[in-house]
Amino acid sequence: MGSGKKPFKGRQFTAEVILWAVRWYLQFPISYRDLELMLRDRGVSVDHTTLFRWIQAYAVELERRLRPHLRPTTGSWRVDETYIKVKGRWVYLYRAVDGRGQTIDFRLSARRDAAAAKRFFQKTLARPNTVNPRTITVDKNAAYPKVVADMKRNRRLWRFAKLRQVQYLNNIVEQDHRRIKRLVRPGLGFKSFRTAWRTLVGYETLAMMRKGQVKAITGDDIVAQAAFVNALFDVAA
Repeated sequence: MGSGKKPFKGRQFTAEVILWAVRWYLQFPISYRDLELMLRDRGVSVDHTTLFRWIQAYAVELERRLRPHLRPTTGSWRVDETYIKVKGRWVYLYRAVDGRGQTIDFRLSARRDAAAAKRFFQKTLARPNTVNPRTITVDKNAAYPKVVADMKRNRRLWRFAKLRQVQYLNNIVEQDHRRIKRLVRPGLGFKSFRTAWRTLVGYETLAMMRKGQVKAITGDDIVAQAAFVNALFDVAA
């Protein structure tokens, strides 16, 4: 969905209804059938399969449009992986938050190894609101020291960045994983890697808004957040 296209062209429902449903699903631990009933209660009859297609169509686009409006994160990285079930198999969601619990970045990977960790670090450093870290706190995963040393040699990481493999210091990101688990649970797993990734991007994007990471919007102002999402898609409030 390119920026030059009309994102809601050809849809049976209005942009307001679609964005309303997308925000609700990505923000609260509900299933598509739950959301179908909630919308019906508001006088909107839409099938749960249509709601699924809306999430797949708009979650990634929402992140793309929101990213330029994020506040800078700090140089204290807390990095960890959590498990997500896709088509009956476990895959790995790499996640990083800063010392304040603000989301830095995330990446879904089929593997948990040095190559996957390196790709995650490279992706994270490419974000415009991300600074080169002063400290990187991780668990005892043996891949991290190798990746950090390699990226320092290649001058991708600041050479004075300190790697800390201290489990208890990573509680902040481990606690943040629980939010993802709560959102994933009603869906009873994902059917494909692609649908998992697109949905997880939406979960993380709405979480960044709720954490107050969007400039000029507080994390508890739901009305302002809804208006902001509508404005991102050029939809009148």
